[in-house]
Amino acid sequence: MSELAKFFIELGEKWQRRWAEARVFEPEPTPGAPKFFITAAYPYPNGAIHIGHGRTYLIADVLARFHRHMGRAVLFPMGFHYTGTPILTIAEAIAAGDKAVMEEYMAIYGVPEEEIKKMGDPLYLARYFHGQSKRAMQKFGLSIDWAREFTTIDPEYQRFIQWQFEKLRKRGLIVRGRHPVGWCPRHSMPVGAHDTKDDKEPDIGEWTLIYFADRDGLVFPAATLRPETVLGVTNMWINLEGEYVVAEYDGRKMVLSRDAAYRLSFQGAVKVLREAKGREFVGREVQNPVTGEWVPIYGAKFVDPKVGTGVVMSVPAHAPYDYAALRDIGAVRLIPLIRVEGYGEYPAKEVVERMGIKSQTDPALEEATKEVYSAEYARGVMREDVAELVGRHLPEPARSMVMAVFKMYFAGRPVREAREFISKWLVEAGLGGVMYDIMNKPVYCRCGTEIVVKVLEDQWFINYGEPRWKELAKKLVEEMAIVPPEARAQFFATIDWLDKRACARTRGLGTPLPWSQGWVIESLSDSTIYMAYYAVIKRIRKYGLRPEQLTEEFWDYVFLGIGTPEEVSAMTGAPAEALRAIREEFEFWYPLDSRNSGKDLIPNHLTFFIFNHVAIFPREKWPRQIVANGWVLREGEKMSKSKRNVLPLDKAVEMYGPDPLRATLAISAEVEQDLDFRHAEAVRNAQQLMSIYTLAQRLAQSAEDREPTWLDRWLLSEVALALERVRDAYEKVRVRQAAVEVLYNVKNIFDSYMAAVEKPSKLAVEAAKAWVVALEPIAPHIAEEVWSLLGGEGFVASAKWPQLKPDPAALLARRYVDMVVEDVKKIPAYGEGVKRVVLYINPNFTWVRAALNNDVKSAIAAGTPPQLAKRLVELVRTLGDEVRSLIAAVENFDEREALLSYKNYVEKALGAPVEVYTAEDPAAPDLGGKKKAALPLKPGIFIER
Repeated sequence: MSELAKFFIELGEKWQRRWAEARVFEPEPTPGAPKFFITAAYPYPNGAIHIGHGRTYLIADVLARFHRHMGRAVLFPMGFHYTGTPILTIAEAIAAGDKAVMEEYMAIYGVPEEEIKKMGDPLYLARYFHGQSKRAMQKFGLSIDWAREFTTIDPEYQRFIQWQFEKLRKRGLIVRGRHPVGWCPRHSMPVGAHDTKDDKEPDIGEWTLIYFADRDGLVFPAATLRPETVLGVTNMWINLEGEYVVAEYDGRKMVLSRDAAYRLSFQGAVKVLREAKGREFVGREVQNPVTGEWVPIYGAKFVDPKVGTGVVMSVPAHAPYDYAALRDIGAVRLIPLIRVEGYGEYPAKEVVERMGIKSQTDPALEEATKEVYSAEYARGVMREDVAELVGRHLPEPARSMVMAVFKMYFAGRPVREAREFISKWLVEAGLGGVMYDIMNKPVYCRCGTEIVVKVLEDQWFINYGEPRWKELAKKLVEEMAIVPPEARAQFFATIDWLDKRACARTRGLGTPLPWSQGWVIESLSDSTIYMAYYAVIKRIRKYGLRPEQLTEEFWDYVFLGIGTPEEVSAMTGAPAEALRAIREEFEFWYPLDSRNSGKDLIPNHLTFFIFNHVAIFPREKWPRQIVANGWVLREGEKMSKSKRNVLPLDKAVEMYGPDPLRATLAISAEVEQDLDFRHAEAVRNAQQLMSIYTLAQRLAQSAEDREPTWLDRWLLSEVALALERVRDAYEKVRVRQAAVEVLYNVKNIFDSYMAAVEKPSKLAVEAAKAWVVALEPIAPHIAEEVWSLLGGEGFVASAKWPQLKPDPAALLARRYVDMVVEDVKKIPAYGEGVKRVVLYINPNFTWVRAALNNDVKSAIAAGTPPQLAKRLVELVRTLGDEVRSLIAAVENFDEREALLSYKNYVEKALGAPVEVYTAEDPAAPDLGGKKKAALPLKPGIFIER
């Protein structure tokens, strides 16, 4: 630990202790007062929280602290998510003596060997990391109200979740039925993102199986995502060396890759009859079930037995891989099916040739495929004549009837519509089926088993596919603030594709499903409205209510206002006074003002949060904002346990101290960006914070009580402007922008001021105190220390946002002085050896104001000599917008007074003595005839060497 880190750690401990003693962050409702209620995703205590969690919590804490300064009652609570399999899986691995897991936990999280052995008990493991994570949050300086802390296996919480699920069930939003889910074969249970390694959500996709059969009736089921192209099949592909089986499935004998047979066994009965190599089937002919054409089976290197069924249909006119492979063997035959604006009859051939692709192994085929598939899906239309390809093997009138159907629903239709039609038609006609697969595979359960798709019977689902519910969810997304704004489109997309989602498991910690024994509500389903629970748990405990008193009637009254305190008291035994007080607290804090989480939770938790709020609460209680931040890298690399580069939050605090760590997580990237945490940056920020502390010491020791000078007024004005920018940044959740201002830009302003004055004034101390309030959300511990050092009352954490007003004249004076210094340095005579600089000022500031409209006549009318008017208008035209606006805001400006006030500053900048005269003063020497060169804001300059 460095001396610098030690200083910041001790400072952190000092102020954290004082905050806790004073209960600064435990708000009580004040009826009618403004409030701000913010939450961040509670962690799973299956390991120590790391700096990625720290970033999410920091952003929430920055907003919480800022809103306290704005005079609002702020609630920022925290709980711990014990539910589900993340904790159980690790405990099982440790109980089984998994050395890799045990070594990982000792190396990354610093778990002592004697403790790791006890972690075979999932509750012991959870409580260990619960405690460690809570201490890390406290050391990090989060302004959390710990009086509302809970775990998701607390009996009171379980009663709350059971109430939520009963509400969903009664509204028809929980159903039981058949549906594909991500599945862990080892544990025989559905899985979601929080059950998998790296929290990877299994993306379930639907393949259409098309049954091509040989002359003996053996089926070769082609799995495709583009069934509309079946009319253009010219051959089939199979992997020569691939492991295949002949199996019975869906009432047919068919050829499947061995891997596909395993995956399909979770979706229906599969009976393997024998094994075979892919080459056994090469050379056979199979019949296209839609066109009736017989096509050959060829071998191809690009066929992956782990994708689909391992049997691929070949459509060379519209699939670049197929075209390239057939060109390699000289067997190209093209059947055009889809018209796409910007492409010819054969898009695949066109793109392959344009990209210069030479063979079926060319990596560029992937890009070519994406281009063709994307263009055809987005803009493609089926050709009008494709119906002529249908049913050539069928007798009349059967063929004519099928052709008529295809002419009506397929030919001339957009690809999207044609795809939907033919996938349904194939299944209904008995010519195909459906296969589900993990599209983003491999996805692994936390136990290490690869996830498959299982079609479940009698599983409980939350039906996120319900159309009216989707519309309500979209309405909330439209109305609420979302940071970053571009994430709104991802929420809409997620709402569109969400369908039934398994909501209960048969193992793991959590809340029992209230109406069906043996089921436990899973972790992404019991964590959608718990923000409301934070609002009431403190008073539930205060009044000593027992879990059995927290009935449906209790929650209905507290959250929905159904019934009266007296009626509910009679049913539950809870005192009417307690019920009324709990309801009042909920009414005060809800709705939630901001929900903060990582962007990886948009496709699951954050969207479920939206759905469940609109299902259960009235519109006035819907949440107002979501903030979804980017990930955290470390030294340019993704943090992962395998790389052993995960940085736990408590270790990071020990390495740098809380404020340098907070500053680095705040300043290294804007909220929506991924953040690269670098050691050198953390050290630099620690040094910057120490320089702020040193500056405060100088101010406290040497500030004098005097009439404010131009410099003093300038300092206060610059700080006022900076605080306007900081406030705007905090309000817009531009945390990096705010951090740059308070950590560096304002410090630079003070450095410039201190360099220009012999002694700072008391006004500078007031400016510094205002600055410290704006700094506090980022670096609260050093802010408290500086606040105390400068004589601030109470805690800076509770201080109101400063009400400073910039002085346009003081700002103009500084801008003017800097312009003069710049003008002097541009003169060729300036350089080393300058003995003195003489400035002749023109005191007629009213001429400048008249020249603001860029009109020479107006300038002359205001008294500007005609020979100077054109020069003056040109000068004013070159000034920046800021200076022009300051001129407009200042009626009288004394250039001489400004230059004399900044004399020390100007002389330091120029490295020479400076004399200032008024050009109109007849007693002033006219050195070099420079008097006549003077314009308002543009002195005549004489340089003596």
